[in-house]
Amino acid sequence: MASHTLTPVHHPLQSLTQPFKSKTFKPQNLNCKNAIISSKLRVAVIGGGPAGSSAAEALAAGGIETFLFERSPEAAKPCGGAIPLCMLEEFSIPSHLIDRKVTQMKIISPSNLTVDFGKTLKPDEFISMLRREVLDSFLRDRAENRGANLIKALVTNIQLPVTEKSPYTIHYISNNTQNTLCVDVIVGADGANSKVAKSIKAGDYTCAIAFQERIKLPDDKMKYYENLAEMYVGNDVSPDFYAWVFPKCDHVAVGTGTISTKQNIKQFQRAIRNRVKPKIEGGKIIKSEAHPIPEHPRPIRVLGRVALVGDAAGYVTKCSGEGIYFAAKSGRMCGEAIVRASENGEKTIGEGDLKREYLKKWDNEYFCTFKFLDMLQRIFYGSNAGREALVELCGDEYVQRMTFESYLYKKLAHGNGWEDVKMAVSSIGSLIRCNVVGREIDEFRKRMELQF
Repeated sequence: MASHTLTPVHHPLQSLTQPFKSKTFKPQNLNCKNAIISSKLRVAVIGGGPAGSSAAEALAAGGIETFLFERSPEAAKPCGGAIPLCMLEEFSIPSHLIDRKVTQMKIISPSNLTVDFGKTLKPDEFISMLRREVLDSFLRDRAENRGANLIKALVTNIQLPVTEKSPYTIHYISNNTQNTLCVDVIVGADGANSKVAKSIKAGDYTCAIAFQERIKLPDDKMKYYENLAEMYVGNDVSPDFYAWVFPKCDHVAVGTGTISTKQNIKQFQRAIRNRVKPKIEGGKIIKSEAHPIPEHPRPIRVLGRVALVGDAAGYVTKCSGEGIYFAAKSGRMCGEAIVRASENGEKTIGEGDLKREYLKKWDNEYFCTFKFLDMLQRIFYGSNAGREALVELCGDEYVQRMTFESYLYKKLAHGNGWEDVKMAVSSIGSLIRCNVVGREIDEFRKRMELQF
């Protein structure tokens, strides 16, 4: 491998407009058992969604020979498609990709108490709604233009190194032909059922199942959802999550998710259709989709010279089920970490480098966010009483402002101390009024006391 002479490390994403020519990659079959394959670091990214494409872009822009594997570039993961405002600038997402700019949001309780959850949005604030097939294609193309080799292929097996410095061997099928590729580092971005995670025995995690239908509405019905998104909670639509109606370019996505009773997902889907029936009447289902969603990070996210990102790592938040931003962010952070640790591909890296430069930085920035949202989901989504309390709280404008500031900008919102105390008291009061007593209230009170 290359020498360890210190070289300047350039930020890989200083300019997203600089033109790059994509490379033509020729499949190869090599005996990698004991080979040191290149003087420059070679990295394979398995999975071409937001996590994988963002990792590949950062790697290629940092001068590393990068191979991005995607089995089905034409397909897309079923997804609500909401992204926060900060992602548009941070990831240079062009406005023409956005189907709808949501400025109104309603949350509806089991008893059909409806709260307008968007009263505190500023004139220039909105939630972007887009289709995953559009976003994913854009991010993959950009990674390829930065220099990544895009390989349309099914990865069938990953052979681990026989020595500390020997390469990984990736077996894959492309154009009905078996091929192999030798690389120094692997980034697993291949979703909840990650083959990369299985290859390093990264451990299992609990998965929810998400199901949604894309429904083409008559023009007058679509007008209602022009800039409006709806969230429904209740045992009828999900025993442990929420259901949604999100607007797209010329249709709406109507869906739900569950962790505990996956076999009943179609029953819950029928229930959400029934709850919104007057609003979608006359609509035609144009596509049905289902996909697993991780409920917590995997026990192992880095092992050897393999790192997991996005859904493969378990980076989907509880309570909101948000995953797109955290997928893209983890992919970019991992790619930039490899660039830094390898000094732009000039030296080898190991497990310690990946843990220090990627995993530690990720956990320092987001661990508390994931834990806090996990706690909120257990308190408010466990019963209809808790869900009524949640919707009641969402009517408070201070709660709304703090929620949107944290969501839209992915930064801890700086609130008013007295208002925070009032919010904590109000939260406990709502839980009591809705008969959420016992362990849940005790846990909530202790958490709030620690916060303030």
